[in-house]
Amino acid sequence: MAEQKQIRLKIDDREVTVPAGTLVIEVAKRLGIEVPSFCYYPGLSLQAACRMCLVEVEKAPKLQTACTLVAVDGMVVHTNTEPVRKARRDMLEFLLTNHPLDCPVCDKGGECELQDMTFRYGADSSRFVELKVHQPEEKWSELVYFDMPRCILCFRCVRICDEGMDVKALGVGSRGVYSAIIPNRGDHLECEECGMCIDICPVGALTSGTYRYKTRPWEMKYVATPCAHCSNGCKTTLSVRNNQILRANNRDLSGFNREFLCAKGRFGFDFVSHEARLKFPLVRENGAQKPASWEQAVRIVAERLKAIRDRYGPEAIGVLGSNRTTNEENYLLNRFARATLGTNNVDHHRTADYAGLAAALGEEAPRAMLRMEELREAKAILVIGNEPSYQNPLVAWQIRWAVRNGGARLYIINAQPIKLRRRATCFVQADEAEALRHLASGGGQLSAETRHALQELETEIRKESDVAIVFGAELYAKAIGDLVDFGRQLNGQTRYMALGDYANSRGASDMGLLPEFLPGYERVSDAAARERFGRLWGTELSVVAGLDARAMLNEAGEKIKALYVVGSNPVKTFEVPAEKLARLELLVVQEIFPTETTAVADVVLPAASAYEKEGTFTNTAGDLQMLRKAVDLPGVRSDFDILRILAHQLARLGLGQPFAARTPEEVLEEIRQHVRGYAVSLANLLAGGAEPVHPVLEADPKAYDVPVGAIFSSRDTLFSSGSLTRYLKMVRSVNEARLSYEELRNAK
Repeated sequence: MAEQKQIRLKIDDREVTVPAGTLVIEVAKRLGIEVPSFCYYPGLSLQAACRMCLVEVEKAPKLQTACTLVAVDGMVVHTNTEPVRKARRDMLEFLLTNHPLDCPVCDKGGECELQDMTFRYGADSSRFVELKVHQPEEKWSELVYFDMPRCILCFRCVRICDEGMDVKALGVGSRGVYSAIIPNRGDHLECEECGMCIDICPVGALTSGTYRYKTRPWEMKYVATPCAHCSNGCKTTLSVRNNQILRANNRDLSGFNREFLCAKGRFGFDFVSHEARLKFPLVRENGAQKPASWEQAVRIVAERLKAIRDRYGPEAIGVLGSNRTTNEENYLLNRFARATLGTNNVDHHRTADYAGLAAALGEEAPRAMLRMEELREAKAILVIGNEPSYQNPLVAWQIRWAVRNGGARLYIINAQPIKLRRRATCFVQADEAEALRHLASGGGQLSAETRHALQELETEIRKESDVAIVFGAELYAKAIGDLVDFGRQLNGQTRYMALGDYANSRGASDMGLLPEFLPGYERVSDAAARERFGRLWGTELSVVAGLDARAMLNEAGEKIKALYVVGSNPVKTFEVPAEKLARLELLVVQEIFPTETTAVADVVLPAASAYEKEGTFTNTAGDLQMLRKAVDLPGVRSDFDILRILAHQLARLGLGQPFAARTPEEVLEEIRQHVRGYAVSLANLLAGGAEPVHPVLEADPKAYDVPVGAIFSSRDTLFSSGSLTRYLKMVRSVNEARLSYEELRNAK
């Protein structure tokens, strides 16, 4: 690639060298020189509507807008002369003509860009004596409110909805002083309810239904932590007051998602304080669940687990883990199952075949895995399966950014006409596995028309270099091998990202919640791996691969006598009849809310949510991030503490050893030292950054396979998230949340 031409210019008597094509406002930002603006926003089209960024350029006949002015070699710019300051005062005087000046009650008070600029540049009087134009506040949805007199017509909201989200739910109506932002359905919004328009608004014109009139910014503490919902791992900043989360945003651009959050990330935090939360243990007595103390509940679980193990053997016990619990909790659960209970019947709801991708890549994995930040910079992208716009919204955002701002070419193979096809260079509607088989080997059961379309796609994509490939649960085992074989035929370095469903779907797999794998995808059949983890955990591990989730559930009450479930709802997720689980001699469930599974459990242990504990999550791209505790809920315990207490109780009964680690930090250190791919640096992690993790599966990829139905997506939407869905009050309040996955997709 040719080196980009560099130019030199001077701003406020400071010389600087920048790439040709850089905007003057960005050059000033690099130098730490403030050039105020309302309408300018990086990554969006240039508007030049607010005129606040006017600067003086030598030899130019008049002041220039820095947000549209491209720096040229030899340019001399002044940003703080008297004509510039006067122009900014005059523009503020115009902007305040109809502004209601209701700062004491405006939700944007203390965070308002107009307020800040008025303090810095504004005059203390106005020449306008006309009455202000007043319009009543409008409710566009349960989540978005609009106050027209506060609006300064910067058009940020219109552009972010159109260009960033590809929704086009906002526009401008009327003319002159009566110009106003209007929603796409007259008096209400019909959109993805992401709330991007609220956060990008520089004033208080657009406000949040979850936060308005509740508190002031300086009265809250701010906790930056990964979102608790989908697998993309967006950083969200929770605003907390009096042990209550009042809002979520990412205005500090602290994560790889930068300004982006979807509806669940921005508004889906209220489940934490839902009145239905489990707050004390429940123990079944005489056919009915009754409240119990923690001591009583843990003692009953320990005694009955030991009794079942002694009577039937460890293979009679099954353990179902979660893709919402932390890496540290998943690691401890793995140890609890294999070392304490002695069973390899360990699994979870697998929403993507991460093990299959690791097996197909082998030693290539560390350099062939695609990170979320890298997707944004990709020049060629192939999407196979999934519906990123609704299932992995940050992935869709990064793809749209790459296409819009980087000129990336997008190729899509999907059985359905997904939304991203509107941005695609080439879209082929076909069964994903069959299409891939055709690309890899010329096989596949496809129509002549589809084969021709795939040949055209293949011709174009072979012209690309360094292709980024993202794929969903439609591809697993052998199909992923076909995908990697095809990727190796492409030019440059092909990189891959498997798309899962939930906040720690990748972490659950990496930590070994799989019947045939130990943490880091080391096989239970590998004697060296068994010996190493056995020595670390203080026992001899079983060599026999366990049952997968469906097999355990099918054998409930027969081969499987006890089932220990952590953060999962198999009755709903795996569609197993509750009556079948009721045949178990012991069913223990650690959960946040009552579910169809807790209803038939013998013991229910109330667990803390992701916003109530510390630990780490690994997103679907292998980005490891730290969770930060935001609030406390009396009565619940983290899954980490529950497992520690239970292991200690079982050790007192002569089964296994107590866990020496007392904090998630200690377990993370053990993971860093002993789990392949997780030897990350702590400095960036502790500072709130993301570290790449890529375990390597050294075995022959052809030896890896999974049972049919073991890997499947729940096909959640922007308004649903597994068992948490029913407890997201604000998200579920919008009209779009009432649509099914198919209805939502077809409506767009």
